[in-house]
Amino acid sequence: MAQSPSPLERWLQPERIGDYLTGIVLVLVGWLIARVLARLFEGAMQQRLTTHQLIVWRRMIHHGLLALFVLAALREMGFNLSVLLGAAGVLTVAIGFASQTSASNLISGIFLIGEGSFGIGDYIRVGQTEGEVLSIDLLSVKLCTADNLFVRIPNEQIIRSEVVNYTRFPIRRLSLSFTVAWREDVARVRALLLKVVAEHPACLDEPGAQVIMQGLADEAVTLQLLVWTRRQNALVLRDQLQESIRTAFADSGVGLPPRLPLQSAAGRPPAG
Repeated sequence: MAQSPSPLERWLQPERIGDYLTGIVLVLVGWLIARVLARLFEGAMQQRLTTHQLIVWRRMIHHGLLALFVLAALREMGFNLSVLLGAAGVLTVAIGFASQTSASNLISGIFLIGEGSFGIGDYIRVGQTEGEVLSIDLLSVKLCTADNLFVRIPNEQIIRSEVVNYTRFPIRRLSLSFTVAWREDVARVRALLLKVVAEHPACLDEPGAQVIMQGLADEAVTLQLLVWTRRQNALVLRDQLQESIRTAFADSGVGLPPRLPLQSAAGRPPAG
C-alpha cells in the first residue's frame, strides 16, 4: 500500500504554487487599495473630523480592507476559513474573560473617540496629571508632561475622572489676585491695573479686562484682575503682567498690607 503524503508534502505540491502566488498578489493588491482608500477618506474628511478621529478612521478603513483581502488570499491558498474563524472566536472569548480590565479600557476608548472632548496636540489635565496629548488609543491615552515625561493613562480612568482641556478654545481668561492696604483708594488701584492691561499687546480688548473686589480683611483689600488673551500667550502673559503690576505699584506708591509675623508650629510667634 502506498504511503499517504505528509501534510507538508501536500502543501508543497507543484500544482499549488500558483495558488500561493495568487494569494500573495491578493495581499499586496489589498494593501495598496486599503492604503489609497484610507488616504482618500482622510483628504475628504479633513475639515469635518478632528486629527485623532481622522487617524482612527484611517486605521479602521485600512486594516478592515486589508483583513478582507487577507481572508480572500487564505481561501485562495486552500485554508479552511470556517475552522480559522471558529478558532479565532474561541480565542477572543477566552481573552475577553482573562482580561476584563482591557475590555473596559477598550469600551472606554470607543466612548472617548466618539465624544471628542480632546484631541492630539491638546493640553489637558486628568486628576493631578497635566500634559500634551500624544495619542488616544483604544486602551489608553499617552501624555507628554511639561517636564518632558511620558505618561500613560488607562481610558477607564479618564472616563471616571474630571478632564480639563486648556486648549479647547482659542482664548483664555487669566485670574490674578492682589492685596493692597486697607487705606488705599480702590478706584485708583483699579484704574492702575486696567492701565497696565491696556498697555500690554497680548491682552485682548474684547472681552475686556475686569477688576473686582474679592475680599476684605482687617488691614487689607484683595482685588482680582480678570484679563483675556490668546491661549498660546497665557503662560508668558501671567508672568509679565505680575512683573508690570509690581513695578506700577512701586512707582505709584500703592501701599501693601503689613506683613504678619511668622507663626511657629504651635500658632505663636517664634521665641527670640
